[in-house]
Amino acid sequence: MDGKEWNAWGRGVSYGLQNGMAVIPYALLKYYRKLNLSGSEAMLLIHLLSFRQVEGIDFPSLEELQAVTGRSISVIAGELQKLMKEGYLSIDGDNDELRDIHYERYNFSGLYDKLGAYLAGLAQEDSQNKLQGSSPSSRAEHRYSGAAERVDSFGPGSGPSSAAGPEEEVRSLFSIFEKEFGRPLSPMECETISGWVDQDRYPEELILLALKESVFAGKVHFRYIDRILLEWARNRVKNAQDVKNYTQRFRNGGR
Repeated sequence: MDGKEWNAWGRGVSYGLQNGMAVIPYALLKYYRKLNLSGSEAMLLIHLLSFRQVEGIDFPSLEELQAVTGRSISVIAGELQKLMKEGYLSIDGDNDELRDIHYERYNFSGLYDKLGAYLAGLAQEDSQNKLQGSSPSSRAEHRYSGAAERVDSFGPGSGPSSAAGPEEEVRSLFSIFEKEFGRPLSPMECETISGWVDQDRYPEELILLALKESVFAGKVHFRYIDRILLEWARNRVKNAQDVKNYTQRFRNGGR
């Protein structure tokens, strides 16, 4: 490069450095595939870490994530749901009493726990190999699997993993709710829907009926839908016929 090109390159580097630098765990870059993360899921975690460190944004919106990833909001929401379900991410909520606002932030402790468990397995394997004078084997990965399962049992996203069917079911619910709300869902709202399916074990049919009830009542928000589902659960309402019978009893004064 000639003098002008070097000057332009130097100005570009200077501008980039002035815009901030994010510290990313090298273990995430090196071993994300060993943790069963796709490239796009690992990149999404990197963007979330960068938003916090450089932009000071603890809970970027789906639109902000779409702007930096170039991917659709529904795909990003699905990946966030998967990362939370598998324990890589969680969402912490808190209240600012002085400003009377509720705010949320992503918690990366699950990611760090999983990376730590994998690295501990590698270190143990390396130590044993040195004692035995043998070459590294895949036993470290097996040890990681056991360690990760122990982490999951105490961290977010614990419980049996779902098959592809339930995941598709949740994504379908995301799309339906977005159409009814007329806007993309927030990560917290996606987590709420996932909780109805994975933790509360509400059938998709029942969730959609609760959404329908909220639309008819003119109260299309998640707290109202959640109250409907809780009320139905207390009264052992499990399907469309049960909803019909329960509604009829309610209109007849509980007879």
